[in-house]
Amino acid sequence: MVDAFVGTWKLVDSKNFDDYMKSLGVGFATRQVGNMTKPTTIIEVNGDTVIIKTQSTFKNTEISFKLGVEFDETTADDRKVKSIVTLDGGKLVHVQKWNGQETSLVREMVDGKLILDCWEV
Repeated sequence: MVDAFVGTWKLVDSKNFDDYMKSLGVGFATRQVGNMTKPTTIIEVNGDTVIIKTQSTFKNTEISFKLGVEFDETTADDRKVKSIVTLDGGKLVHVQKWNGQETSLVREMVDGKLILDCWEV
């Protein structure tokens, strides 16, 4: 149930994020900033719409979507992607597609913490 994700979450640790950004073609300077940034993620639900806000000193982003419905997204690194978010086994799975490429961001709750895994497919 998506309600388990509702709240305000502060990034405390990220693993392999630089490699992930590199695989997306993010430039060195932007990766340096991205690696130092500790964003806050706010997840809200309004009816059947999920809102995910990411706030940092570097950049703020916001997406709004319905589970299982494709939507247009501009990512923090300015990629224009087609996205779809589904709930799969208690995980929020966010797939982004652009220019024949695909990446997944998986959010899950572990011990009361929001865990985000990112990888290129």
